[in-house]
Amino acid sequence: MSDVCIVFDRIRKEEKLLKSEGIRMGHNIIMKDVKNIQIDPNSVNQYYFGNVAIGRCISYLRGLHFTACLEFLHMPIINKYDVMNVCGNKLLTTLFLKKYNISTPKTYFAFSHDSAISNIEKIGYPLVIKPIIGSWGRGIALLKDKDSAEAILEIREINNGPFDRLYYFQEFIKRPPRDIRVIMVGERILAAMYRKSSDNFKTNIACGALPIVCDITKDIEEICMKISMSMKNSILGIDIMEDEKDGLVVHEINSTVEFSGLMQVTKTNIPREIIQFALDFARK
Repeated sequence: MSDVCIVFDRIRKEEKLLKSEGIRMGHNIIMKDVKNIQIDPNSVNQYYFGNVAIGRCISYLRGLHFTACLEFLHMPIINKYDVMNVCGNKLLTTLFLKKYNISTPKTYFAFSHDSAISNIEKIGYPLVIKPIIGSWGRGIALLKDKDSAEAILEIREINNGPFDRLYYFQEFIKRPPRDIRVIMVGERILAAMYRKSSDNFKTNIACGALPIVCDITKDIEEICMKISMSMKNSILGIDIMEDEKDGLVVHEINSTVEFSGLMQVTKTNIPREIIQFALDFARK
């Protein structure tokens, strides 16, 4: 029997599935809400995080910095800080994909309102604007013309959030009304699904998309393996679009992946595989 710690800031269905499956596997599951934890970098014995911790925070920044603390204290946690840092930031994800020659939509960055307007005028419409940090499709908008672009950018000026001056534009991909979500542990694909949307260009399950089983083709396997080899010993959710012109393109990598939607259409016991992978990782 091993002690596995689930680190969270809000319990979702995924955390419940991980806990119940870990208990069925005969392990002791420790649930730690990071909102109730204080870290003293001078002491390594403040809390017990078991043989390995699995980071499951919804808040990217909270989870990222908490992971940095645990790594500093030499406590094994998966995913690692470097992986979380890239996956939780769309700008860094794009740079990662380009660095490793992984097909991704054409993407453009700007760092001021005026520069963003100038960039849009050069690129042309339609374009998709995304917040560099965020999930569940929140803050993503389709810019169809100058009026819609100016309206969205004006909202950012008014909100003046900490990331509102980082502008991330992506080409609008001509594709079927779906994308592909693949879940990997290390260099192994667990399962894949289509996320089909009926009346929304967003294909997140949180936005109402339907999960449909997806066969893992050689092309899907090749592109996912390329990512996993560059993000070793990680649990990843890889999101892929089927571009009518360029084939498969990766538009997002998730390090705190949700899997309850995929559980509806696969026979793979995803929480069991995640827990076993985390334990194998800790033993290395």
